[in-house]
Amino acid sequence: MKTKKLNVKKIALIGMLGALGGILMMFKTPLPFMPPFMDFDLAALPEIIGGFALGPLAAVMIVAVKLLVKLAILGTSTAFVGELSNFIVSCAYVLPAIWIYDHHKEKKSALKGMVVGTVICTLTAVISNVYMIIPFYVNMMGWSLDTIIQMCHAVCPLVNNIWTLALFGVVPFNLIKCGITSVITFIVYKKISTPLKQFARE
Repeated sequence: MKTKKLNVKKIALIGMLGALGGILMMFKTPLPFMPPFMDFDLAALPEIIGGFALGPLAAVMIVAVKLLVKLAILGTSTAFVGELSNFIVSCAYVLPAIWIYDHHKEKKSALKGMVVGTVICTLTAVISNVYMIIPFYVNMMGWSLDTIIQMCHAVCPLVNNIWTLALFGVVPFNLIKCGITSVITFIVYKKISTPLKQFARE
């Protein structure tokens, strides 16, 4: 895979896509039967589209700019743990998809890449929630694990412990989020990619 160089126009485009992602993070929608601390947004859309058009390095930079914009506007309520988790999970979705697509720039490869990215992202989100997010709320915010489980059990009766929370909360949430993002990307990417590449071209 050839590394795509970053010129001034590409950096500007990365900034704009990252800022768009940061703004999209603020438009959150709760999903039925999902844990109350998980809200759906489309912030990954500019990340995956920008990554397909500009490469994996650009995608990572877009994720970073998104989080910086979010921090600048809203700050952090999780001592940066939530932002770190978001960075890891976002990269787990976009990077596998981009790497697969970059080897064969076809719709089939893009679709395959996003499916693989969705699976890796979901597994990463399980690890992140079980070992980063939930321990943060327990150890730093003073919540008990039982309180968190009860909150989730109230919206999804199948949740009875941390692993059923992961299975019936984290897994379907991320499959839905990445799935919707992937479908939208699959539909609009070809129309958007041409002007993006033309703008970024040296």
